[in-house]
Amino acid sequence: MLFEGKRGLITGAASGIGRATAIKFAAEGAQLTIGDRNLAGLEETAAMMAIKPVIQAYDATDFDTCRALVESSARDGLDFVCNIAGLLKWGPSDAFSAQDFDLLMTVNATSVYVICQAAMPHLIKSRGAIVNTASTAALQGQPYNIAYSASKHAVAAITKGLAIEYAAQGVRINAICPGLVLTPMTRDTPPPEGVDWALMMRNAPKLLDGACEPEDIAEMFAFLASAKSRKATGALFTIDGGQMAG
Repeated sequence: MLFEGKRGLITGAASGIGRATAIKFAAEGAQLTIGDRNLAGLEETAAMMAIKPVIQAYDATDFDTCRALVESSARDGLDFVCNIAGLLKWGPSDAFSAQDFDLLMTVNATSVYVICQAAMPHLIKSRGAIVNTASTAALQGQPYNIAYSASKHAVAAITKGLAIEYAAQGVRINAICPGLVLTPMTRDTPPPEGVDWALMMRNAPKLLDGACEPEDIAEMFAFLASAKSRKATGALFTIDGGQMAG
């Protein structure tokens, strides 16, 4: 098993990609701490896992709870961190508030940095790995999605910068850039009014049934957190059904 004897932290594990990743890692032998603001969702995820995890609720806008989550997960050592928690909100830029822009930056980017920062001393000891969640929105401009795209560009920058800074200490940091993934976050975010759909869909997935399932992304998290990717760091891995191909 990929993660037998390994300990890790997965955020955003109450649903979607985080839940699928927690289930995958537990099936591969990992002892996990799973975090999210949705405690009931974490308990549902835990019931689906092959190895019982430690459950801890946290708030990505409260950096003290982010740090407490890391310290709880590292109590007996920490081998990897998967930063998956995120927030989506979009719409025409002339009506998108600065407050919502700041919220997306805080949840999607600043909390990721805080968790990476708190985890780093533990990961240096284990020569461990971090896998962040960016997006195809980190690789291109996306109309009506400016705040989310800015936050994911920031995740890409955090990933690459930390990878360079900590490479000599044996810590690997990579990020995954999913395209459209069929999760509660994408399903439950209603389309705003005033959107030019032809403009939005210019880079739609090219594969038949090109939208991803959470399990598709979980497979890449497992690869990047494991020794199978031992020479990969500072890289962005796209899984998007061909969305970015052209």
